[in-house]
Formats: sequence, C-alpha cells, structure tokens
Amino acid sequence: MKPLEDKPIKPASFFDALIPISVLICLLGAAVYLFGDNSSSGPNQIALLFATFAAALIGLKNGYTWKKLEQAMIEGITLSLGAILILLMVGALIGTWLLSGTVPTLIYYGLQVINPSWFYAASCLICGIVAMSIGSSWTTAATIGVALLGVATGLGLEQTVTAGAVISGAYFGDKLSPLSETTNLAPAVVGADLFEHIQHMLWTTVPSFVIALIIFIFMGFNATASSEAGRIDEITAILQQNFNIGFEMLIPLIVLLVLAIKKMPAFPAISIGAVVGAIWAMLFQSDLISSQIDISQGQLVGYFKLVWTTFFDGFSISTGDDKMDSLLSGGGMSGMLTTTWLIMTALMFGAIMEKTGLLDIFVKSILKIAKSTGSLIAATIATCIGTN
Repeated sequence: MKPLEDKPIKPASFFDALIPISVLICLLGAAVYLFGDNSSSGPNQIALLFATFAAALIGLKNGYTWKKLEQAMIEGITLSLGAILILLMVGALIGTWLLSGTVPTLIYYGLQVINPSWFYAASCLICGIVAMSIGSSWTTAATIGVALLGVATGLGLEQTVTAGAVISGAYFGDKLSPLSETTNLAPAVVGADLFEHIQHMLWTTVPSFVIALIIFIFMGFNATASSEAGRIDEITAILQQNFNIGFEMLIPLIVLLVLAIKKMPAFPAISIGAVVGAIWAMLFQSDLISSQIDISQGQLVGYFKLVWTTFFDGFSISTGDDKMDSLLSGGGMSGMLTTTWLIMTALMFGAIMEKTGLLDIFVKSILKIAKSTGSLIAATIATCIGTN
C-alpha cells in the first residue's frame, strides 16, 4: 500500500507571525496586571504555553503535522537541558554555601571594607573582573553576587540596584572573557577568530559598561547609609552568633574559582563547589547544624539528613531578625524550579515559531530596514530584544 504523502506546507505570512506574538504580549501584560511581581511564578509560563498553542494552530493550518510540531518543542527544550542542569546545581551550591558559612563570611568581611559611597560601582567592577577571570556570569552572580546583596542589606542600600550592578559586571566580564562558552561559540559558528570577535565587541560593550559604571557611581554618592552604622554592627553580631566566621570558610569559593580558571565545565565545577560547601558545613558549622537537626534518629543521621535537604530544598535559619532570616535562607534545587519551568515554556514557544517559519518571517520584516552598518546594528538589537 502506498504511504500517505505529507501535506504540502504553505509559507507563513507576516499576519500569521503576528498572531502568536500578539497573543503572548497581551497575556504577558495581563499577567503583570493581575499578578504583579508574582507573574513569573506561573502566570508568565501559562502565557507562553497559550502563545505556543496559537503558533501550533498556525502551523497546523499551514500544513505541519502535530508530530513535527511536537518534535520541534522537544528539541527546543533539549537545547536548554545544559543550562537547566547548571541552574539546579547553582541552587544546591547556594544552599550549601549558606550552611557552610561561606556566604555569611563574604558578607561579614564585605561589611568591614566596602564604603557605601562607591559600593554599587565596586560591586559592578568586582563582578566584571571575576566573570572575566572565570568566563561565567552565572557562577559570578550565584557566588560573589549573593554575598554583595547581603552586604547591601547591611549597609542599608538598595538590593535592586545592587542586583543591577552585579548583573552588569557579570555579563560584561563574561562577554569579553576568552574562557566563556558563549564568547567562544559565536565566532566558532560563523568561522571568525575568537580574539577578533572580542575586539569588535569592545565597540559596544565598553561604552555601555562605562555608562553603567558612571550611573552606579552617581547613585552611590546619593545613597544614604550613614544611619545604618548601628545596623551594620547588629548584622555582624548576628553573623558571629550563628556562624563560625573565618577566612577558611572561603575555601569552597577558592576551589570553585580555581576550577573555573582551569576551564572545567560549569556543571561539574559548580557541583564540586556545592559538595565542598557541604563538607565544610560538617567540619566547621557543627554548632549550627546541631541546633537544626532532628536527633530522634541519631545525631549522625540528623547531620546527614540536614545536609542532604540543603542540596534539594535549601537552608533556612531563625536568628530573631526577619531581614537576616530572609538574607541567610534560601538556595536548593527546588528554588530553581520556577525558572526552569519558565525556560522550558519559553523555548517551546521559540521552537514552534522557528519550525513553522513564523520567526523567520518576523525577523526578515525587521531586517528590511538594514540598509547600512548602523541600521544593521539597530535592526539586530531590535530583533534580539523583540525575540527575547
């Protein structure tokens, strides 16, 4: 019997491409309006799913089979698995480093040496240098960045601005680092030289970084943290009361930085960092662990159970200070599940848009304005922003 031939594929129109994008924009707007800051905890993912369904319907209309569309979604999610593994292990690392005293120690010493007036700019520079040294923005943000957020709390400064400084520095350093996977991937794909690629990126990366740095300097000058001097003493006292603080607590961070400099891939390097953090917790934070464990099954079992829990569900502490409890609690793989869900739904949408040709139509319509080098750069930026 002669097999059925595939239905002929009709080319997508610009109107076809606008439908799922319009659905996504409307639903994302509704999610923010209805759920506010909690929109990324589920509503945005549902918006992406419905936009994916809209794109799939367009694909079916144009002759694609559901099997091909489903395969495209699976392939899209597959592309993210490496990043998802890293994200999950970053969650585990944050949890064990909180329990081991590594992050509290970074916060403690940061409060001793960093001046509020230049804190934002210093955070940006520190993260930039570290990210350029190790080639990983995620590792920088998950380690140095977390500690700097704690220092910001102690100094009475804005955590949101600090987060912006951390991200600015981390991405700047990662983008210009010859150790970065993405920086190596881009020229490899198009057949360009790595260092020539970095040289050309300087034209846009350095000015944007300098502008951001100037803004952070001015924001630091206008920051008011003098009234928080007593608060700094209070925070350092809380840290000393609940954790063993010392330079030896920074060994897990040093191990991770060395592995990154040695070009070990991010997933095993972060995994080793998390395990070293767990070992350091059992070696140096015995009093803290003893105060948190359930000894009904024996002390050794309680130790093991708490450290195991820290990997998948993070660490929590009660110091009597709500802000410090929030600062010193968190991490765990479970804390990354919302982000993982968001990544998966976003890539499902992107994969369907690409498979059905809707993304190509949309991008080509934007690139029609590229008549010169300047307009090409502008179109590229607009395309990247719009696609993201």
